[in-house]
Amino acid sequence: MLLRYIVQRIWQLIPVLILVSMAVFLIVRLIPGDPVLVMMGIDPEERMRISEVQYQALQQQLGFDRPIYVQYANWLGRIVQGDMGFSLRSRRPIFEVIFERYPATLYLAAISLVIGLIIAIPAGAIAAIRQNTSADYAAMGFALWGIAMPNFWLALMLIILFSLHLGWLPSIGYANPFEAPFRFLQHACLPAIVMGTDLAAPLTRYIRAEMLEQLKQDYVRTAWAKGLPSRMVIVRHALKNSLIAAVTVVGLQTARLLGGSTIIETVFSWPGVGRLLIEGIYSRDYPIVQGSVLLIAVTYVFINLFVDIAYKWLDPRIKLE
Repeated sequence: MLLRYIVQRIWQLIPVLILVSMAVFLIVRLIPGDPVLVMMGIDPEERMRISEVQYQALQQQLGFDRPIYVQYANWLGRIVQGDMGFSLRSRRPIFEVIFERYPATLYLAAISLVIGLIIAIPAGAIAAIRQNTSADYAAMGFALWGIAMPNFWLALMLIILFSLHLGWLPSIGYANPFEAPFRFLQHACLPAIVMGTDLAAPLTRYIRAEMLEQLKQDYVRTAWAKGLPSRMVIVRHALKNSLIAAVTVVGLQTARLLGGSTIIETVFSWPGVGRLLIEGIYSRDYPIVQGSVLLIAVTYVFINLFVDIAYKWLDPRIKLE
């Protein structure tokens, strides 16, 4: 049953991915600038430095002289075959460039997710159990502060405090976690805290609200009446059922983390997919932008599929149809 559901969902995702690819392809064409001049390393104001014959030859070589629907069909055909094209600037395969950067994004996303869950789950549960107490007010104050605060502002404040004033942590840079694990953790600490806080803030509110609902249910009152230990009632019953609603938030936030946080990776000079996307936009490197955005879209689509499967694991009563 589960395998059949997964296969059906994957078939349903194909039209979604095609529409996303069309949107990515067309929107990228709206970016100001001429990729031909970018590839030749010529400023648009110095267009007269090259002859029209050279310009037309390179444009034909890149396929930009063809109608846009032909360009899209050719690009989509290569994508289906696993060929994402070549970067206009470095002339390296897009697949190679993106997945050279992807591990950095993956490591940072994993650490940020752990930090966010460590903060949100206890804070939301305690706020619900001790409703209208100082612990509840503190947790909700943190949630509202985290939601209202721009993450780039928190990033800059942490850099000023821990890098400039205290000198404890580096403000920018990256280290390979397998070659220099301690240096990697030093570099990852500040961006992971920023992204983890961004995840924890809304998740704390969701968990608290759902926990309050679950604590009012008959099965929880029955568990209390039967004399079950408090930890069992709260963790195994109320909290587990509360996580069903929170899974959606965790899934979407995880997809955003895996897709690369463009702002945070740029602020901390983290060599991930998000920063690669920004570099591609600045350099008018169409294939890099198309490949990066398509990867982010595919990440969101498949994370949503995993979220639906997680619903079934958390609550066997849910039917996958």
